[in-house]
Formats: sequence, structure tokens, C-alpha cells
Amino acid sequence: MAEQRDGTGHGGRNPGEAQGARDVGEAHARGATPEEARAWEELVATARRTVTDGLVVGTSGNVSVRVGDTVLVTPSGVPYDRLAPGDVTGVDLDGRQVLGTLVPTSELPMHLALHRSTGARAVVHTHAVHATAVSTLVTELPLIHYMAAALGGPVRVAPYATYGTDELAANMLRALDGRSGCLLQNHGTVTHGATLAQAYDRTAQLEWMCRVWLTAASVPGLSPSLLSRRQLTEVEERLRGYGQRG
Repeated sequence: MAEQRDGTGHGGRNPGEAQGARDVGEAHARGATPEEARAWEELVATARRTVTDGLVVGTSGNVSVRVGDTVLVTPSGVPYDRLAPGDVTGVDLDGRQVLGTLVPTSELPMHLALHRSTGARAVVHTHAVHATAVSTLVTELPLIHYMAAALGGPVRVAPYATYGTDELAANMLRALDGRSGCLLQNHGTVTHGATLAQAYDRTAQLEWMCRVWLTAASVPGLSPSLLSRRQLTEVEERLRGYGQRG
């Protein structure tokens, strides 16, 4: 059947849908599959959200998402608001660039370590203010709130190592053992998930918990009450049945 046009010039689609189709088409023309092009679009939106929500400043932080054996990553030193569909940047699991010409993020070793060693499909790394501040004070985020259970348990702090190094990636993996989020000492946060939305939500939750602890701990003459490991375990059990069923 011939496509019916609605007077908009987009064959029945609204302008936003038409733009989305053009974006996917542009990325596809650069060698990305349609699935990779859609994932790139979501990755860029997530990266921009980290700036909008104040989790990064400038080009600090980075995001990745895995599609098959290809890991799409934000490029190094490019402001997120300037990224276009044709800027799609991807590497294989050994770090060889397979998509695009922009240099991948300097934190590529950290992202690849997670994608190779866990079931993570998406990774978000930020320099969130409160989380970074906490990373300089403790070796584990105090159990200020039960939502630590949503990250797998008490949030550990990975020992400091120079950014972009295999040492930092190894420290991060140890801190993430059994967890979906950790702090990087004097650096920031790393979270992972099955989707970009899940990884981002975990980042936002971690930053919120750090802010709560810093706020409570700053009250003169008082110390915040903390949860016990037993109380956290009880929450972990309840979270297994949390959400909609069906």
C-alpha cells in the first residue's frame, strides 16, 4: 500500500519521529547497525542528562552501552551537547575501535573491564559532587539509608589510582564485587545495570545517599543513626519482590 501523507511531509509521522528516523539513518550510514544507532541515541541522551542533573561538569564522566560484542562509548573531550548521530563511537571487547573516528573516552579500560567481567550492559561514570566528597572521607559509605540494598549492599570506595589506567579498573572491579555501584577515591562514581536507564538511576541514587550522609554528619554535636547489616539484609529480601508483577 502506498504511504499516506498527512500534510506534514513526514508520511504520517510527527516531526520528532521523523528526526529520530533521520538520526538513526545518519548513524547507520556511518557503519552502525540500526540497533547500535538507537543505542547511541540513548547513550547521548543519558550523557547529556548527567550534565543537566549536575552529576558532571563539562566533559568529565563518561557513559557506555553494550550492543552484542560492540561497546558504544562517549568520546574523549567532546561536550555532550555537540554529539551528533554521525559521531557514533564504538570498540570491541578488546578495545579496538570498530565504529567512528573520534577517540573513545580515556576511561575505556574501566568500561571494558566491567563489560567483560560482569553481565552489565550499561555503565555510567560521574564526578558527582557529594559522592566524590564522600570518597575522600571513608572507605565505605556508612549505611545511612536502606536503598544501599538496591546497589547490592554497603557501597565500597575503590582505592585511588590514576584515571584511565588498568590499576584503576582493577580497583573498581574489586569494589564492585557483588555490587552495582561504587565510589572511586578522590574521583567519583561508577554504576552499571542491564540498561542505561537502570545504570543512571543507580548513579542518581548513590549521589543522593552520599548527600544525605554528608548533610546528617555535618550537624554539630550529633551523629547520624546508621542501619545495621541485619536491617539491610531484611530490605534486600523485600526488594526481591518489589515492583510490578506480570
